[in-house]
Order: sequence, then structure tokens, then C-alpha cells
Amino acid sequence: MGEDSEWVSPGEVLGKASKFKAGRGAYVSPDNLTVYASLTGLRRIISPPPDSPDQRPTVEVTGHKAHGAIPEPGSIVIARVTKVMARMASADIMCLGTKSVREKFTGIIRLQDVRATEIDKVDMHMSFHPGDIVRAVVLSLGDARAYYLSTAKNELGVISAQSAAGATMVPISWTEMQCPLTGQIEHRKVAKVGG
Repeated sequence: MGEDSEWVSPGEVLGKASKFKAGRGAYVSPDNLTVYASLTGLRRIISPPPDSPDQRPTVEVTGHKAHGAIPEPGSIVIARVTKVMARMASADIMCLGTKSVREKFTGIIRLQDVRATEIDKVDMHMSFHPGDIVRAVVLSLGDARAYYLSTAKNELGVISAQSAAGATMVPISWTEMQCPLTGQIEHRKVAKVGG
């Protein structure tokens, strides 16, 4: 029981949800009832109080960087796109809500999570470019220690992008941004800002 000092990383299995409650730095995956780590740190098991109706011990992960913000399903994040491929884009998560993250978290936006409508017509290269800053919501902790992100709401998507000329582009529609220097229009999945 006393595996107090096992070092774990995001996405590692901590135990079955039937045997453990998820504490800080841990979460239960909705589909297969497994408790996963959501941050890098030490796995600890805490015995329940004797009078607790739920006699499962709590498993938690204590971060080595004290109390840094951790993305969890439903969190709104700000991320910088690093790579765009045919079926997905990868991004480095920079902020969780309004707080900057201390650890490096990677996010993946899959083709089906770019927008809510006409999913079959999504073109990743017309949605994001490397260097774009996007607002997205965390869906889940996905594969390879990366969080699955979604931009499939009006207020989610690209919030800042640089044109080929190096200027910050201005959104002119849901799908286009324009360079103020050259007037060139580039395609993006643009986030609606404000009301």
C-alpha cells in the first residue's frame, strides 16, 4: 500500500477507480474507470478517515513544482501551434485560464475537434499555422502524454497570428485573417472575441 515515492508523469495509470479515489494531481477517465496522473510528481496514497462512508484510499500526485496550474478536462487554455499535419495540429500549452503554466504541456487538436459544423470539410492547413496562438478547451488527456484540445466553439480558435510579412493579422471573418501591411488574406479557424 505504501508506494509513497513512486515518480509518475501525466497520463500514467495510478490505479482502478473502484479501488482509489482521485486526489490532487489525478483524475478519473470517464470511459474506463481508471485513475490517471495529471502532472509530474510523486504518487501518494492517503488512507481514508475511519468514519468516512467511502473507504477507498485517495491517490494523489504531489508536483515537484509546487502548485503549478494543471490542465484538466473542461479547462480553457491558450496554446501556441508548433506543427500542423493533415489530420491534427500540435501545440504547446502556455496558459491555463489566465495563469501561465510552469511545466511544459503539449496539446493536440484533431481534425474532428477543429469546429462543430462541416467537420468533413475541415482542412488543418487552412485552420492553423505554426506560431498561431489559439484558445481551446481541454477534452481529455490523450495519447503520448498530450492533451486533446478542441476549438469547436465560436469563441475558440486562433486569437493571434502573424502574417508572412511578420505583422499581427486582423480577423475579418470566421475563417479569414488579413495582414495590415500587405492586405494579404490567410485562412484560419478564427476565435470570436468579445460578445
